Amino acid sequence: MREISILTEIQHPNIVSLKDVVMTDTCIFFVQEFCNIDLRAFITQMPESEYISPALIKSYMFQILTGIKVCHSQRIIHRDLKPANILLSGASNEQVKLADFGLARAFSIPIKPYTKDVVTLWYRSPELLLRFNEYATPVDIWSAGCIFAELATKKPLF
Repeated sequence: MREISILTEIQHPNIVSLKDVVMTDTCIFFVQEFCNIDLRAFITQMPESEYISPALIKSYMFQILTGIKVCHSQRIIHRDLKPANILLSGASNEQVKLADFGLARAFSIPIKPYTKDVVTLWYRSPELLLRFNEYATPVDIWSAGCIFAELATKKPLF
């Protein structure tokens, strides 16, 4: 329910849009806009000797950070940014959309204690690795930095 609430609240070109929610007796299905591929698959499908152009990395990072800025300005921490949760759409995969808000949550000031078991290990910030339960938006920025390094090298930073 939290994810549905967040996705209906945030409307932006760099955040996947929720078109409908279909409920059955045992499942909830999200109908979201169509995206061609996720960033993880995009990186792994590239030939080993080929790298992503600096211009495309710059465009992707600008869009990722714009999506994060929109979330943070609406007091939402994504808490699970990784290439598999970033979708690409458009004719040549030029449009970036943040997706999978299953671990996202609203935050308030003062910061309250939150669960420490969020964010995939490779993209987890030092405060989460050190098991702090009071954290805020910088956890998403750390993940974005790890994604940037991965775009440049085609390998996870950590």
